[in-house]
Amino acid sequence: MALSKIQLGKQGITKNFISTLKTHFKNNNVVKVSVLKSARESKEDTKKYSELLLNELGNKFTSKIIGHTIVLKKWRKVQR
Repeated sequence: MALSKIQLGKQGITKNFISTLKTHFKNNNVVKVSVLKSARESKEDTKKYSELLLNELGNKFTSKIIGHTIVLKKWRKVQR
């Protein structure tokens, strides 16, 4: 399973961040997004970012939060 890492900084989720993320998914099934201290105030912020990313990417993706890291996984089929 191919794995890639990307960092989410104080700019938050921008169009550029989404396009970079989609580029990572062309070569990998799993991308770990590290939410840096400058981008969050609490654990709730990490959950909000996770939901925003799933809305942007579509329903072929799932997420899992481990600490302040969002693990995004791309599936072949639509997830329910």
